[in-house]
Amino acid sequence: IEILYPELCNLFGDTGNMRYLKCCLPEAEFAETSLNEEPKFMSAEPSLIYMGPMTERAQERVIERLLPCKERIAELIEAGCIFLFTGNAMEVLGESIETDSGLIEGLGILKIRAKRDMKNRHNSLFLGKFGEMDIVGFHSRFSTAVSEEPGFATVVRGSGINMGAKTEGVRRNNFFGTNLLGPILVINPDFTQYLLKLMGSENKIAFEETARAAFEARLREFKDEKRKLD
Repeated sequence: IEILYPELCNLFGDTGNMRYLKCCLPEAEFAETSLNEEPKFMSAEPSLIYMGPMTERAQERVIERLLPCKERIAELIEAGCIFLFTGNAMEVLGESIETDSGLIEGLGILKIRAKRDMKNRHNSLFLGKFGEMDIVGFHSRFSTAVSEEPGFATVVRGSGINMGAKTEGVRRNNFFGTNLLGPILVINPDFTQYLLKLMGSENKIAFEETARAAFEARLREFKDEKRKLD
């Protein structure tokens, strides 16, 4: 399991995704790739490639570093390699990021176009569906996006990839890109179990009883119409 640029892509406590996954998969090898290293996926196919949220300035550095890897990333996505990109990480694989000072070109792998508004941070709660599975999470972002890709989750309550969208995030094959924070794997036990199975593991999620009790409590809260999510 390869963790990309953890020294930069570590906002909102989302490093907890990989800390939790290490508890779920104690037998797995976790490789952290720093900004000045060639990603391991260039010469191998990890079971999962993870990248977390970063500052807006860091996005440009990450785009620069991943540009030589563009064809390989596209190849891996089409081959069904599992990716989990959280927060604003998926934007670096998109076509562009519009800013007040101009347009930043992304890698152009995903058909999404992001737009930043640094004067307005959007914070909200999210309730959605991943297939038949309930998904909960949190948004805290300066950007929204227009996407031509299939969504990661359908919106039940809260905001999607943009404020009027009916879907949240992006899914292409086994690439899962989502703005949802949480960390998403910690607070969504069913989705974490789904990922484990997708990776070929028969392990049960770590701390399952506690994780499921916390999820059910949060799900009741997010479904409560008296609870404002935005």
